[in-house]
Amino acid sequence: MATEFIMPKLGLTMEEGTILEWLVADGDVIQAGTPVLRIETDKVESDVEATNTGRIHRSGQTGQSYPCGAVIGYVLAEGEEPPASTVTATATEVATHKATTELPPMADTPLMTQQISVAPTDSARRFISPNAYRVAATLGVDLAKVSGSGPGGRIVSEDVEQAATQLSGVAPKTPSIRPSVAHQENITATAAARQLADLLGIDLQQVPMSADQFRIERDDVALYVRRRLTTASTSDAPTATPSADSDSTLAGAKKMSGMRSTIAKRMHASLHEMAQLTLHMDADFDRVIDHRNDLRQSEVTPGITDYLLAASGRAIARHRFVNSQLIDGAIAELPDVHIGLAVAVPGGLVVPVIRHADRTSLIDIARNSQQLAGAAREGRIRLEDLEGGTFSVTALGMFGVDGFTPVINPPNAAILGVGRLRDDLVIKKKGKISTVKRLTLSLTWDHRVFDGAPAAEFCQTIVELLRDPESLC
Repeated sequence: MATEFIMPKLGLTMEEGTILEWLVADGDVIQAGTPVLRIETDKVESDVEATNTGRIHRSGQTGQSYPCGAVIGYVLAEGEEPPASTVTATATEVATHKATTELPPMADTPLMTQQISVAPTDSARRFISPNAYRVAATLGVDLAKVSGSGPGGRIVSEDVEQAATQLSGVAPKTPSIRPSVAHQENITATAAARQLADLLGIDLQQVPMSADQFRIERDDVALYVRRRLTTASTSDAPTATPSADSDSTLAGAKKMSGMRSTIAKRMHASLHEMAQLTLHMDADFDRVIDHRNDLRQSEVTPGITDYLLAASGRAIARHRFVNSQLIDGAIAELPDVHIGLAVAVPGGLVVPVIRHADRTSLIDIARNSQQLAGAAREGRIRLEDLEGGTFSVTALGMFGVDGFTPVINPPNAAILGVGRLRDDLVIKKKGKISTVKRLTLSLTWDHRVFDGAPAAEFCQTIVELLRDPESLC
């Protein structure tokens, strides 16, 4: 019997994956452990290996997203054929599932009482691309009368446009903005989008939907309003300068990767939802430098950031409120201290986690951080290494930055920024001038969780611990 090859679930937070590349040809004989395809999640890119031996039959399409557990192929025995009806979950079905599960009816929330859907189930089983649905809605084309030219008879947007041309005898005009969902009986939209539309008196049926999404989001409503205002202000002008949103400007635009899109959404949500403030405090590093020089002959030499990771872990153990999350209006202090280290990678950044940093030795922290940072830069990081962080440390000192305003990584309550190591002049006893190694710490915290004085005390504890680096070993 044919063995299903499914989209794996690589971590607790993974909901779907995008096929970036099939590493084997359709019909190839594969062995258990053979890398079969490369996928992209919202955090990392990863190779997926075969779990058994046989001939691969590919059904998942490159560039398409599939929910975890969706069938994207089959592994066949000798002489075996794939099932006659190969049904895989398309990106549209993912959207339908999300639309009906992520926004359940709530009696106390009038804006979320409608049951929403994206497309009829009968059409979803006909292998129709998400963009084909939107183009069909815009042009008023009945998808039941459209023949598909894509893989496996899949209907794509070009098929819809061709059908519209045949029906009207006139080539359809390409919409100047993203396709509208005005013809959908039930509008798929987030609660935030509905709230903003209600506040501004906007009809959601007139709001275009983003080409890579399956429901109207708050940003879509805001963009629609901005375009309406821009159109109104320039309609009487003799000439118009193309705006940043115009088709001519977007012609060469590059779609966000899954990682870049996730960073954008998380950081925007972080700034939108939290009351973030940042304080700056200098830390003397002369003793840390001396201590680090003494360790140069050891197996692992800690870096400057490793000392900050160790000091932060010990400081959190003394100020447990920093290790908190705001959940449903309640502040929960977490029992374990897991500190994330921001690592820059091509196209974005990832935050691998140093676990139990409050009771891990400086040398072990250095060893772990080097291994995790190396794996992140080489694309070998595992999803489980990116999950569970309760506090973060991010450094820009290597770029000559003294102080900055780091953005909290949700659902954490704080993040520590590390500036460059510099020489400062100091006046000692009897007016003697000397120099000291110093760097600036930038602590951003969520004022909803704790206040400025406790935040300053926490940062002072880090500074004090750095004066005695032996205490971090």
